[in-house]
Amino acid sequence: MPKLIILGCSNAIPDAQHENTHMVMVGEKRTLLIDCASNPILRLQQAGVEFNNLTDLILTHFHPDHVSGVPLLLMDMWLMGRRGPLKVYGLDHTLDRIENMMGLYAWSEWPDFFPVVFHRLPADERTTVLECAEFHVIASPVRHHIPAIGLRIELKQQDKVVAYSCDTEPCAQVVRLAKGADVLIHEAAGGVNGHSSAAEAAEIATQAEVEALYLIHYPTGKYASGYLVAEAKQRFEGRVILAEDFMTLDFE
Repeated sequence: MPKLIILGCSNAIPDAQHENTHMVMVGEKRTLLIDCASNPILRLQQAGVEFNNLTDLILTHFHPDHVSGVPLLLMDMWLMGRRGPLKVYGLDHTLDRIENMMGLYAWSEWPDFFPVVFHRLPADERTTVLECAEFHVIASPVRHHIPAIGLRIELKQQDKVVAYSCDTEPCAQVVRLAKGADVLIHEAAGGVNGHSSAAEAAEIATQAEVEALYLIHYPTGKYASGYLVAEAKQRFEGRVILAEDFMTLDFE
């Protein structure tokens, strides 16, 4: 049975209880890490996910709170003896910078390094990221400060859909991406340029006619303010949940 584990739910400034936003979708044969913050191996271990089971890494955009853990993930997996390939997906804007960043670490000189295969995605709506017996993952560009993608994960065997807005201000692309989803995970960093408030996330959930809204990428610690769930419930009649680190969504 597939499950989605929230590895972090904070916006760019985490605190002791909330890591930067990233998550992992665990299937029987494929495990998808969505963004890569903090110390990825440690977070995966804390979530009970074996690092060698990781098959795919999807990077939504090149901001530090979403990609800063990539060098550590690759280095640690190499040092811990990984041999199987890792597929990495993202826009050209993202993957070009990932390769440049890894070049500063001279990773091409690391001996016996496992294969890392980059898959560059076009900046088109409803682009297929990957498709297998378990999942069909679709990406669409969203409206952030730099090129970024939101995701739709269709769980084929369970006939369930999870959508993730990524960092974005309200936009029609997310409505279309999330249409009829069982779960929409939407950022709630605040109603500023490139981001959304909880109320705006709720409006997107209403327009997309989703069943449940999970708020993520919100201010935490001393920067937390307001009652995000109550704010969202004023504009969305379905279930509203505040995502928390290591929260698990099981799909029957």
